[in-house]
Amino acid sequence: MWDKGKVTMPEKVIEEEKEKDTRPFKQRKCFDVRRGEVRGIRSKFPNKVPVIVERYYKELQLPVLDKSKFLVPQELSMSQFSAIIRNRMSLNSSQAFYLIVNNKSISSMSMTLAEVYRDEMDEDGFLYVTYASQEMFGGC
Repeated sequence: MWDKGKVTMPEKVIEEEKEKDTRPFKQRKCFDVRRGEVRGIRSKFPNKVPVIVERYYKELQLPVLDKSKFLVPQELSMSQFSAIIRNRMSLNSSQAFYLIVNNKSISSMSMTLAEVYRDEMDEDGFLYVTYASQEMFGGC
């Protein structure tokens, strides 16, 4: 006999539902969960920076990345990190995009991720980076 109280969704359907969640990372996970993730990451990989990269919510031209969490070597420059993101989006050389750190500034491309992380990390421990095809400040 079928138990009405134990209806479960197949794993594949659950995975597809997770993929459809387009809310920003901070809205998908509570502060304590995010903070716990960072602690675990930093204890296992002390020389890496936990970065969340998301598309600007008004962005229409650039594709959505296949993943938003990155574990980046701290000695990598912002310029090198930008190249990695560009490659993941499969942009051609004529397509411009900006990386905005912590929703407030465009950091120097010569800074290392360790320097940017030190100055701009969120209280949960992640470094949040938004990408857009135009500058977000002003009329955008």
